[in-house]
Amino acid sequence: MFLLHQKVVYPGYGVAVINRLVERVVVGKTTNFFELKFYNKDMTVLVPEDRLELIGIRKLSDESELDIMYKDLASFGVQDIVTEHNASTWNKRNKEYQIKLRSGQLHELAAIYKELHLISLDKELSFGERNLFNQIEFLLIEEISAVNQEMVDVIRLKLRFPFDAMSKQLAAVALPFKNHHNTKLEALL
Repeated sequence: MFLLHQKVVYPGYGVAVINRLVERVVVGKTTNFFELKFYNKDMTVLVPEDRLELIGIRKLSDESELDIMYKDLASFGVQDIVTEHNASTWNKRNKEYQIKLRSGQLHELAAIYKELHLISLDKELSFGERNLFNQIEFLLIEEISAVNQEMVDVIRLKLRFPFDAMSKQLAAVALPFKNHHNTKLEALL
């Protein structure tokens, strides 16, 4: 059940507040709508009261869910950097990413974020990958900020910390192998 003035997550768009309940006549039938006003967008939408869950609108995550997400983001090793992205095309991966994005679930967004970060440790992200990465990072930061009122820069550092640490490790290990034309990953494997 959703309440007026409650913060919610609208899949793919971010955090909104249920601003008010609006009654409208649609095709001769009176329907109640929740008016959602987005936090970081100049956008307001009306969503039929009985379709909130079907659309995937959900309550904000709680602190324990955020803790699990941070632990999941940090749980990887060098072997995880060589992912299936080498075998699948961007188009195929993007279809899977879009399904996860539309789910609006925190763990799904974090999974995309993690995979794109791991890919970036192996190769430079394409234009589409960078755009999706930035969109996902924005959605994660917006929700985390709404839950615990941390500053955006602090959240971004916390999200990126495990990957930045791995990148530094890879750079340190790869330096001795630079003259042999090996990639960072080949040096570690």
